[in-house]
Amino acid sequence: MKDNSVVELFAGVGGFRLGLEKNGDWKVVWANQWEPGKKNQHAFNCYASHFKDGIHVNDDIGKVKAEEIPTHTLLVGGFPCQDYSVAATGAKGIHGKKGVLWWEIERIVKAKNPRFVLLENVDRLLKSPAKQRGRDFGIMLSCFNQLGYIVEWRVINAADYGFPQRRRRVFIFATKKEDKLDIPYRKASMQDLILRKGFFAQEFPVDDNLAIGEPVQIELSTDLLSMTENFMSCFENAGIMMDGIVHTMRTYPIEHETVKLSDILQKEVCEKYYLSDETMEKWKHMKGSKAEPRKTKAGYEYMFKEGAIPFPDPLDRPSRTMLTSESSKNRSTHVIADPQTGNLRLLTPIECERLNGFPDNWTDTGMPEKFRYFCMGNALVVGLIERMGKRIAYLNN
Repeated sequence: MKDNSVVELFAGVGGFRLGLEKNGDWKVVWANQWEPGKKNQHAFNCYASHFKDGIHVNDDIGKVKAEEIPTHTLLVGGFPCQDYSVAATGAKGIHGKKGVLWWEIERIVKAKNPRFVLLENVDRLLKSPAKQRGRDFGIMLSCFNQLGYIVEWRVINAADYGFPQRRRRVFIFATKKEDKLDIPYRKASMQDLILRKGFFAQEFPVDDNLAIGEPVQIELSTDLLSMTENFMSCFENAGIMMDGIVHTMRTYPIEHETVKLSDILQKEVCEKYYLSDETMEKWKHMKGSKAEPRKTKAGYEYMFKEGAIPFPDPLDRPSRTMLTSESSKNRSTHVIADPQTGNLRLLTPIECERLNGFPDNWTDTGMPEKFRYFCMGNALVVGLIERMGKRIAYLNN
């Protein structure tokens, strides 16, 4: 393999790095992790405690000069998704409080010109913002086009490919246009690339028989101001952008053997994770269906409705998606019937680490337990990155 250097942005507790380095093909030479407004930088401390090689920077990426970042072959990052996620309120996409960090990625790509870029975000990015569907992702693709990249994307649910969590994220892979890397894109049809021969299709196969029709084509403008004001389009869960033309279509995974929630559970669990009799009715209410009158702050009355979710969570299938609020008393927290005792309890921090493919006690580095859950709610599934890293290493040979 040629130069195997990696720069990691928004590194969190190291999910990207774990996946890339599992097969020994990649070497992270510089990484940045900084949580704004936090006195204690727990995620950075966790990262630095596990990885000794390379330069680790705990500073606002907006204050880091491009010349301070080493030249590298692969740039990776799961950039903050608070402005896109359905778990947040007042989502504003690229122009949101943290969404502007896309422009830091663009700045670094422009300055360092890496051969490959691999990014991760929530799948809502493809439809953001709500009042102008697809605008934010269209702007990102246009930026990549102007910087000389071909881009593929795919929404991947980890559970479809043999992992124990139904965690759906969009992955964006950008390849610098040059003679060798251009060849497969120029020779095959866009449909063939999306379904069979492209970057994602090689490691995450889809069912050709379920694909309907040809990819939809969308032309991108190079005028970002015009796109900000006028662009709107429907991006499906898979696609390719080349030479300013987007080709997108819906794909359906060829599913792997299911890994169940029960497969990752610990045998003996501390009593503190069990639900008390005093809180049981509250849990039942949070998890149950509701139709109840409520009032806005302005005094407007409305009927609040929501359906029931499984209580306890089933053990014979992959888990629901973990959120950053995992373990707190809320509707989204997992509650299971412990296989050993039959009593209801929360997932432990170790079980949450296992759901994302991290080693046991990876986040047991001095941070509060609540923050261990928070980190796993923010993390990605390590095994997905391991597969992608293997494929990029092949392309880099």
